[in-house]
Amino acid sequence: MTPLSAMKRLVAAGALGLALCHPAFAQQTIKIGSILSITGPASFLGEPEDKTLRMYVDKINSTGGVGGKKIELVIYDDGGDANKARTFATRLIEDDKVVAMVGGSTTGTTMAMIPVFEEAQVPLISLGGAIEIIEPVRKYVFKTPHTDRMACEKIFENLKQRNLTKIAMISGTEGFSTSMRAQCTKVAPNYGIQIITEGTYGPRDSDMTAQLTKIKNTAGIQAVVNAGFGQGPAIATRNYAQLGMTATPLYQSHGVASKSFIELAGPAAEGVRLPAAALLVGDKLPDSDPQKKVVVAYKKSYEDTTKQPVSTFGGHAYDGLFILVEAMKRANSTDPKKLRDEIEKTKGFVGTGGVVNMSPTDHLGLDLSAFRTLEIKGGDWSLLAPGT
Repeated sequence: MTPLSAMKRLVAAGALGLALCHPAFAQQTIKIGSILSITGPASFLGEPEDKTLRMYVDKINSTGGVGGKKIELVIYDDGGDANKARTFATRLIEDDKVVAMVGGSTTGTTMAMIPVFEEAQVPLISLGGAIEIIEPVRKYVFKTPHTDRMACEKIFENLKQRNLTKIAMISGTEGFSTSMRAQCTKVAPNYGIQIITEGTYGPRDSDMTAQLTKIKNTAGIQAVVNAGFGQGPAIATRNYAQLGMTATPLYQSHGVASKSFIELAGPAAEGVRLPAAALLVGDKLPDSDPQKKVVVAYKKSYEDTTKQPVSTFGGHAYDGLFILVEAMKRANSTDPKKLRDEIEKTKGFVGTGGVVNMSPTDHLGLDLSAFRTLEIKGGDWSLLAPGT
């Protein structure tokens, strides 16, 4: 075989790889996998996650990699489909031989992939929101976003401060929203909150007027909490304003913590409150806040590179990647079992989501202080002072 023929065969073999994969490096590399919802209904999650991982893997590699080895990032797009996610998870394990995975944009796709990584004993750091990802604790499964239970608790904490105790809930019917609704129902009595009435909407519903009219006509409602993510909460917010309900406070989950929600909801978003990571208000944090330096630097890098506004979802990917990288450095190894052990030992990691302290019984490592309560004012995020 001539050298030219050999070269052609190598090129052809490389073309069989998914277009979303980073180019293979000539030298020995560390293979990290990622399965994200880059397209489809959850693309507002997956797209910034994808861009973040690519951007920071390039930065890491340009400065020598990890322990002298470059990272080879293998990314698949599940389009928000749980069955595709599971298929890609199997491919990452059996064909790509990754040492760890940072991904799973949604709760549904993550839950579909968990059995694959648990059986293979390869660490999975999820970017999904629901608490069921890490509760009960699974040996090889971790996550970076605040949980739905924490969102309920942060919202109820603020409601209690405002002496608003009788609420209505409206929620989506997909995985995250269903889980958050269940968690809010579970913890509401701890805060003296009564859920008087409820409504639900499907992921493709384009109008929630009927559900909100029922809530509007229910006596005694002092506030409304929407457990959901994606376009649904933006549509509900617009319908809320159209029905003249804005005198009743409206709370959203951290599942809408991106500028796209404000753009979709328009002026109706004014006054909406939600729990979110410090990343959205980094420039408003005091200099003494340990997260300020990290979130301001990430925001600048992301926006300078992508020319798009930052979202907390890309921040979750940043946190997952660097928790993994720091674990590799401490382990001085890429053995999946050793990486798992070091991820679990993560202490004092300052990320975009908060200061992470994991343990054998806590594979998230964030407490309620990692959440900030925000209010939308003038089409932007406003940081509420404690007690307001």
